[in-house]
Amino acid sequence: MKPTKTLHDLGQSLWLDNVTRELLDSGTLQRYIDELSVTGLTSNPTIFNHAIDNSTTYDADISRKAPAAKSREDLFFELALADLTRAADLFQPIFARTDGVDGWVSLEVSPLLAHDTNKTLAAARNLHHRGGRPNLFIKIPGTVEGLPAIEAAIFAGVPINVTLLFSREQYVAAAEAYLRGVERRIEAGLNPAVASVASLFVSRWDVAVGGKAPGELTNRLGIAIAQRTYKAYLELLASPRFQRAFNAGARVQRLLWASTGTKDPKASDILYVKALAAPFTVNTMPEGTLKAFADHGEVGKMLSPDGADCEAVLANFAKAGIDVAALAAQLQNEGAASFVKSWNGLMACIESKSAGMRKAG
Repeated sequence: MKPTKTLHDLGQSLWLDNVTRELLDSGTLQRYIDELSVTGLTSNPTIFNHAIDNSTTYDADISRKAPAAKSREDLFFELALADLTRAADLFQPIFARTDGVDGWVSLEVSPLLAHDTNKTLAAARNLHHRGGRPNLFIKIPGTVEGLPAIEAAIFAGVPINVTLLFSREQYVAAAEAYLRGVERRIEAGLNPAVASVASLFVSRWDVAVGGKAPGELTNRLGIAIAQRTYKAYLELLASPRFQRAFNAGARVQRLLWASTGTKDPKASDILYVKALAAPFTVNTMPEGTLKAFADHGEVGKMLSPDGADCEAVLANFAKAGIDVAALAAQLQNEGAASFVKSWNGLMACIESKSAGMRKAG
């Protein structure tokens, strides 16, 4: 049995953190579903920027749709939704079989809206409507400004993938925003079963502190933060507040591990997959990490519900001068800025390709 199947059978969902037209056209995504137990997919502006900039497979669509598009952004979402609706259809049998627990694809609102609550909510509703698929998550960053939009989107019945979470505290804030949206639906007599995941970014922690802590702490910060967050996740699910909502028909907002590709060339290429095995969670992996785990992965112990030694590890980082709370805020801000940079590159790429085609025409 492949390690990916073993991990799936132990209760963790394996999602692919990538989408390109080639993946769809070549049948590779279907093969990953059939052979590597992939049950969902995530995307972000960086992924689409790379896909469109480094390929000609989108050129015909750009040429055909550009004249009618209201803006470069509108044209981009046409392209992205064309890919993601195809992917959503591939995952539809899984979505149906699991009664909507699994089988999801994700599309992010414009990162330029990360600090604008009202525009984020409007964009989330619009994109979900345009997608026309029940298994399409809309990604909203868990920034301070994003939290009210997450609550309002859940209340409006829009499934949300909360992105750019970097700490237990940021996760709890996102989970509470989700719960508030669900509780408002219960109070209003609406169906509270609106799906969501909360995405904690892992490997960026270790990149951020590389060379700043003793050698024995190398590549341990991201996993410790994940352990601490997993403990909070289980505590929330066991809380009377969540149990009341669950009893009224609410779903669990599953915890998702994001940024799980190993960045350190000296470390194992399956470091974060092996360390973060846990039932009722999702691990969304870059394509290279997925293939590496399928080839030589090992499934070790499941994550400990009590956080294991995470507090001791975090105390050692504090002794080394690492302010985890400050770094979490910094990483969230940098993550938002990175997506804005990719977004601007993406818009420039689409404009350049559109202009080139107009000239050629």
